[in-house]
Amino acid sequence: MSTPSDALGDEAAGLEASDLGLAYGKHTIIEALNLSLPQGQVTAIVGPNGCGKSTLLAGLARLHTPSQGHVLLDGQDIQRLPSRALATRLALLPQETHAPEGLTVSELIRFGRQPHQGWLRQWSEEDQCVVAQAMEAADLQGLADRSLDALSGGQRQRAWIAMTIAQHTPLLLLDEPTSALDLGHQIEVFELIRRLAAKGRTVVMVVHDLASACRYADYLVAMHEGAIIAEGDPRDIVTPTLVRQLYGIDCTLIPDPETGSPLLAGIRRASS
Repeated sequence: MSTPSDALGDEAAGLEASDLGLAYGKHTIIEALNLSLPQGQVTAIVGPNGCGKSTLLAGLARLHTPSQGHVLLDGQDIQRLPSRALATRLALLPQETHAPEGLTVSELIRFGRQPHQGWLRQWSEEDQCVVAQAMEAADLQGLADRSLDALSGGQRQRAWIAMTIAQHTPLLLLDEPTSALDLGHQIEVFELIRRLAAKGRTVVMVVHDLASACRYADYLVAMHEGAIIAEGDPRDIVTPTLVRQLYGIDCTLIPDPETGSPLLAGIRRASS
C-alpha cells in the first residue's frame, strides 16, 4: 500500500487544446485556440471578466462540447473517453460548490473515490488510505468529523480540494479556487496548490488576481476576448503593455523581493 508521502504523486497527464472552438448557441466565445499545458506545474489562466477563462476550463474538463477542434488528454480526444476513465485522469473543482447540510469533512472527501467504485469494487482499505492521505495533504486531519458548515472559508475550500485529491487524478482543474476568500485564506489555498504541484500533479486554475497568479503559478495563460494573447513564465511575459491590454490600467512592475515574480505598483486607469 502506498504511504501518505506517495499519495500526491502520479504519472503526469498531458492536456492540450487543438484548434479549439467553444460557443453558446450561435455566440462564439473561443475560436481556433491552441494550448499545451506544462505537466507537473501550476498554470494560471488570467484575464478580464468575460474573456473566456471559465469557458476554456469547462471545455478542458469536457463540460462544454467543442464547436470545433479537440481537447486531447494524453493524445486522446476527451470526447471519446468513457466517463469513468476520464474521471480517473482529470478532476474538476467548479467555482460554485454545494454540499448537503450537515456533511462532514471526511464524508465530503469520500465522494472523491466514486470514480474508482463499481459493482465489483466496493469501498476498500485502499480507498480509506487515499482519503486519509488527501486529508493530510490538505492539513485537515483534526477536522475530519467537523461539519462543513462549521468551517472557515479557507478550511472549507481546502476540504473541497481534498475531495479532488482523493479522486487521485494526475490533473486538477480549479475554477477560481480562492473566490470570495480573504487574503489569509487565499494563501492557505494557494500554498496547498503549490504542494500538489511539488508532488507531481498538474494544476490548471482560473485566477482573477494577477499578482497572485504571478506569485503562485509556474506558467501563465493571458486571455482577452476569447483568445490567448500571451503565455509563458510570468516573469517573462507580464509587462506594463500586457497589463494595459488585459485590464485597461497603467502600472509599474517591480520584482517580488522573495520570488522575483512581478508585482504591480502605481496602478492607475490607463490614459487615453
